[in-house]
Amino acid sequence: MRMSEKRLEDALKSMKDGDLLLFRQKSLISCLGRGSYSHAAMFAWWNGEPFCLEVLQGVGGRAIHLRQAVRENPGQYDVFRANHEERWGSFDRQRCVQYMSCLMGCRYGYEGILKVSLLHLPLVRLFLRANTDDSSCAEEFPFCSQAVTMAYRLGGNVDPVPQLADHYTEPSDLARSPFFGFLFSLLPDKEEKEMEVILYEAGYRK
Repeated sequence: MRMSEKRLEDALKSMKDGDLLLFRQKSLISCLGRGSYSHAAMFAWWNGEPFCLEVLQGVGGRAIHLRQAVRENPGQYDVFRANHEERWGSFDRQRCVQYMSCLMGCRYGYEGILKVSLLHLPLVRLFLRANTDDSSCAEEFPFCSQAVTMAYRLGGNVDPVPQLADHYTEPSDLARSPFFGFLFSLLPDKEEKEMEVILYEAGYRK
């Protein structure tokens, strides 16, 4: 286990509502985009349980228990503290989470992710430019990082990437924002990892 990695049980002791979750895996966004992250989500405590709030491709808006998410993808979720230097006094963690929770059940924004992907094609970049106008896609369903950015801006009162409109903000853009500070990568608890091995050897996991 690297210094930057933490077992979930230990990590949860310091995690707060509205913290940013970024996921590392090869995908269209991570290969063509501006960094190694392929997905963005938000952390929230619900009735004392840790949840990952996200708008996921093929699923839409959902809340998944963080233990399940980390168990299925060990070491691939990075946690970033929102407002890590306490420089943004107007930031509201609870309203940020409330806004994100309102997106649970919404459709995934395929149109938006297509536009973002097209921006990285050499010829298309000559005719299509990213902009900073957040109102230009008000009627579109959001994709992952767009939803998270909207929640911080409209719910939390802070635009984490002001140089880009929400619908052009990629997961790795959020990682570079001064509003966030990296904390650690998440590993499943030791007991859950051992159970995964038992189930795999028994033929219940592929």
